Amino acid sequence: MKKILSTLMVAVALLFVAAPAQAQFSWGIKGGVNLSKVDFSDAPANLKADNFTGFFVGPMAEFTLPIVGLGIDGSLLYSQTGISFTGDDEETGDKIDETLKSHSIEIPINLKYSIGLGKLASVYAAAGPQFAFALSQDEWKNYLSKPFKKSQLSLNLGVGVKLINHLQAGVTYNIPLGDTADFEDIKDGDAGDMMNAGWSAITAKNKTWKIHVAYIF
Repeated sequence: MKKILSTLMVAVALLFVAAPAQAQFSWGIKGGVNLSKVDFSDAPANLKADNFTGFFVGPMAEFTLPIVGLGIDGSLLYSQTGISFTGDDEETGDKIDETLKSHSIEIPINLKYSIGLGKLASVYAAAGPQFAFALSQDEWKNYLSKPFKKSQLSLNLGVGVKLINHLQAGVTYNIPLGDTADFEDIKDGDAGDMMNAGWSAITAKNKTWKIHVAYIF
């Protein structure tokens, strides 16, 4: 996966260098929905992940080479993602039903290839890295833990459609290249029962479907 990401980043850099004078630059506004589900590692069998729905919005820029159908788009997005899960504390028998939100700035940079479907529409495939930087997050109050990482590198794979040169709609699958969150810090809080139940070394990866619409000015 990291080799694929490195190749994409090199391709993006080469496209900038080799871009001819007729390349087009445009900008717009993008927004959409995050549909996330977490994968836990080393978690108790009674810990079950649920779906989490969030949102994202922000400005975007697009750099296209109409002759070859290649381009680059980048965005600066305010994004809400999260982890939702249920379970039982094996020591106390208490029901655990948690939703922890994370608010961050996301910077996706995608290499895009478009195929025209006439004068009014085209379809595209896109892939590239995404950099995320946490602004704030919910604390797991029962165990004095803020589990989300402060920064995150991930890979985007997406498809979409462009309409009348101004509207875009698409779907992207975002795959983290490291842990999204870990719950190891609970051992420093009031978590003795959790530690004895084997909850002190859980890590999590949040895989997210991102559905967006954009208007290009």
